[in-house]
Amino acid sequence: MKYELLRVRNGKVASVSFAELLFDLIYVFAVTQISHYLLNHLTVNGFVESLVLWFAVWLAWQYTAWITNWFDPEARPVRLMLFVLMLLGLYVAAAIPSAFGERGLIFALFFVAIQVGRTCATLFFIESSSPLRMNFLRILGWLCISAAFWIAGGFNQGNARLLFWFIAVLCEYISPMLGYHLPFLGRSKSETDWTIEGHHLAERCQLFVIVALGETLLITGSSLSRLAVWQPPTIIASIVSFIGCLAMWWIYFDKTSKAASLAIRQSSNPGKMGAYFHYVHVALVGSIIVYAVGNELTIAHPDEHITRVTNAVLIFAPALYLLSSSFFKKIVYGRFPASHIGGLLALLVLAVIANITDLLMVNTCVSVILIYVAIWEVITS
Repeated sequence: MKYELLRVRNGKVASVSFAELLFDLIYVFAVTQISHYLLNHLTVNGFVESLVLWFAVWLAWQYTAWITNWFDPEARPVRLMLFVLMLLGLYVAAAIPSAFGERGLIFALFFVAIQVGRTCATLFFIESSSPLRMNFLRILGWLCISAAFWIAGGFNQGNARLLFWFIAVLCEYISPMLGYHLPFLGRSKSETDWTIEGHHLAERCQLFVIVALGETLLITGSSLSRLAVWQPPTIIASIVSFIGCLAMWWIYFDKTSKAASLAIRQSSNPGKMGAYFHYVHVALVGSIIVYAVGNELTIAHPDEHITRVTNAVLIFAPALYLLSSSFFKKIVYGRFPASHIGGLLALLVLAVIANITDLLMVNTCVSVILIYVAIWEVITS
């Protein structure tokens, strides 16, 4: 092992580096691209396509976050690798609007370059005698399998591309559950092969939540800037969107963010708990992206009558947020919070009666429910 590339494990918490923060800026762009893609494709097929694109973006980011948990991003080879991944990620994000059109193959090739190239570089950092080597060989094997489906999808069109890419996402998302098991290479064990630094991984997930919430605020501002006249309903809609975003921040960051770091560090199997974070945050952050789309629709058309599509966007997103946040808090505290269950029931009632009113009223009710959940959390914590 080239030990100078590894993070120092001296009992102190490892913080996110400036190189990693710079790396995250590409994903600010990618998240914005996905929310705009969904806004322009508000159909069942468009939602599934957006879901696949979001999983691709998340997987590229999350796999890199695990690499920088093992390896020191302040070491020059690791830092240079991050910068190369940033460039490749820029092309992936730029191709998102036409990923299911004429730039499908471009999206697939650059995404594969990120996933496979990063793992190959990591193997170059590791000596043949290292216990980590077999783990990364298994990861490389699964990423090569998924790469075949990504590229096959790039060469196809329509539903065939969607099917190939959906299988590719499953390969990369589910393989950690199987310990990256492969014939002849065996299976990785979370308790021995996934030795992680808990504070760093928790902080990385928290920063991506900030990225998504920040994108929600950016969409609110950009939606306002595009309007020639700011009518009172528009002003109210922007205030409602802003308050709803703050409530989401409060629900996640008020208590749980610090407890999450401690929970991983004190766990008997930090790698397994880190994997749970990986599974939960893809839904949690994804819900914020959909929520941003609902805010943009409300600001643009506050008095528009609610439809099935807009009802799904405005209510499904916060419901998924509370549901995934419930699982996150179950991982951290060992219990489902009553506040979230109450919020989910309130959203269910709202979904039933929402068709009698307009976008602004529904989004206002959603924000009130999120504030209620946040206050309940403060009182009972």
